[in-house]
Amino acid sequence: MRKSSVTRNTTETKIQLTLEIDGTGQQSFKTGVGFLDHMLELFCRHGRFDIDLVCDGDVYVDAHHTTEDIAIALGRAFSEALGERRGIKRYGSFLLPMDEALVMAAIDISGRGMAVIELDIPSEKIGTQFDTELVEEFFIAFARELGASIHLHQIAGKNSHHIVEACFKGFGRALGQAASIDEVAPDEIPSTKGTII
Repeated sequence: MRKSSVTRNTTETKIQLTLEIDGTGQQSFKTGVGFLDHMLELFCRHGRFDIDLVCDGDVYVDAHHTTEDIAIALGRAFSEALGERRGIKRYGSFLLPMDEALVMAAIDISGRGMAVIELDIPSEKIGTQFDTELVEEFFIAFARELGASIHLHQIAGKNSHHIVEACFKGFGRALGQAASIDEVAPDEIPSTKGTII
């Protein structure tokens, strides 16, 4: 089983998490930001990752540090659990409809961190704590720490909650696909360079 544990302590957040990539979607999130908990639960369920995460962050300021630092810790956990990336499919993509919203999520676990996020989210805030601009911050931090190219492109959508939910569900599906073992080449590193990290 591909597992990792990450501890990240700063003056702004204290994070403990465990990850099992080859899981069933079991999760527990305590971030102090209800909407973020909900999105991470969906990400785990659709990617079938087992994650236990607790974050004690400065949410009395806002949700920015908590959201970004969780993404850093999650990206690092996936990177550690994937090791040298031997046997993975590397690429994943998913077109996720959520009622009127439609988002395309794609990932290349390439060793290079890049996030291209093209979303038109109508509201500036969802719930009382979550600024919608944090969606982009989350995926930029995740991409950088994992070493992956991540694309999220909104094709349709008017409801802010639906658009963001489609992003996290679709990304979970795409990452689950990319991180899965390629039965055709389970012992190969999927790069002509012979290395990804």
